[in-house]
Amino acid sequence: MLSDVLLGKLAALAVLSPAAAFAALGAYLLLLRTPSERVVSRVVLSTLALSLAASLAIWISAVAAPYAFVPVALGHWFELGDYAFEVVLLVDRLSATMMLLVSLIALLVGRFSVAYLHREPGFARFFLLLALFSTGMLGLVSAGTVDLLFAGWELVGATSVLLVAFFHEREAPPRAAVRVYITYRLCDIGLLGGAVLMHDVARSSQWGEVFGGSPWPGAAASLGPGAATALALCLFLAAMGKSAQFPLGSWLPRAMEGPTPSSALFYGAISVHAGVYLMLRAAPLLQRSLAASVVITCVGAATAVYGTMVGRVQADVKGALAHATMTQVGLMFVEIGLGLYWLALVHLFAHACLRCLQLLRAPSALRDAQDIRAAHAGEPLPHVGLAGRLLPAALVRRAYWLSLDRFHLEGLQERLVAAPLMRLGRLLDRSERRWVAALSGWPERTTAEPGDEDARDATEHAAAFQPRARDTKRART
Repeated sequence: MLSDVLLGKLAALAVLSPAAAFAALGAYLLLLRTPSERVVSRVVLSTLALSLAASLAIWISAVAAPYAFVPVALGHWFELGDYAFEVVLLVDRLSATMMLLVSLIALLVGRFSVAYLHREPGFARFFLLLALFSTGMLGLVSAGTVDLLFAGWELVGATSVLLVAFFHEREAPPRAAVRVYITYRLCDIGLLGGAVLMHDVARSSQWGEVFGGSPWPGAAASLGPGAATALALCLFLAAMGKSAQFPLGSWLPRAMEGPTPSSALFYGAISVHAGVYLMLRAAPLLQRSLAASVVITCVGAATAVYGTMVGRVQADVKGALAHATMTQVGLMFVEIGLGLYWLALVHLFAHACLRCLQLLRAPSALRDAQDIRAAHAGEPLPHVGLAGRLLPAALVRRAYWLSLDRFHLEGLQERLVAAPLMRLGRLLDRSERRWVAALSGWPERTTAEPGDEDARDATEHAAAFQPRARDTKRART
């Protein structure tokens, strides 16, 4: 087994290697010009390979030591009064396994992207976001405090939204990115509230001090049932948003608007499992709170049923894989709610590898289907559905139509969440305009329709340049 000092250095190296690549490439892109694809890919892939080597050494050491639990203090980020933001990494069997998974999948997806995004205008931007995502995800899974986990959580969310909108010249990707962003923002309130509650109840932000220093999954947390339930449910709200759980998972199929490598990395292998990791980390809270365990089990079971039914009627392969991912992640939450933490961790690792491979192979799905049909030599494929043979035909048809409409969840979310938020945003915008006009003495700009401001500005802009264009044309004549 490696010494604690060496483990800490390796953990810091694994997290900071992709951060160094992001800083170097970001500075070069900001100050100079875009480097060649070979330079960009080699810089990012080299740091990811270094991170993988460090993660592998940490994982071997954690497996060799069955009671590994090593908090690594790297100092304070900043101090404000009595509060200090502590940068603490935690090396145990859970974090070591997740670090190995994250670095391995990130390196494989990065290598795949070299050929997939060749001559794409956003090639350097994709690898820049890949390095930032790897930094955030490695910081998330190795965080020894809830504060550091929140920082990594936000980095993962930001890169996720930016990669969904990667093809911003089309209309659908930015709209899908907005939906992802709204869902993340609403659910991250739970993680923020959980961090504040942990500081208030436990007087600490370190997992080791709040949950005890025993190896994962550890014993029950030394908190009261009420405090443990409130804290666990706050964390689970954040996990529901990040892992696309029912009824907040309608953003996941839309997030497939991004490039296939980012879909495999985020929504097949890594990011979608961040909520599962969070609840695995909070296992001592669930051992103290039966109510939180029941809620997690019910939500996971509902998600598994919903994802299975909707995924069976999808016409595109990435939509079907997105709902299949939703189903499996729901089953992981069921396992966590039942206390089967090791099974959930093994399930997470295996599913991430399988789903990443399937999404990377998604562009070849049509060829695969043709090969399967050719193997049957024109014979009809076997019918594998069991519900169609056991349930009444009317019930099957009703379930089919509900699945096609995704159980009307998106319409309900538009009415209950999106529309009120947009109205609130327009109200705040008008209030801000009045406030600025009152303070500056400038006349308030009024519009007939709040939603038509951008169109009116574009019309005025075009009208302003129109006489100049006519003058130029007359001069040329």
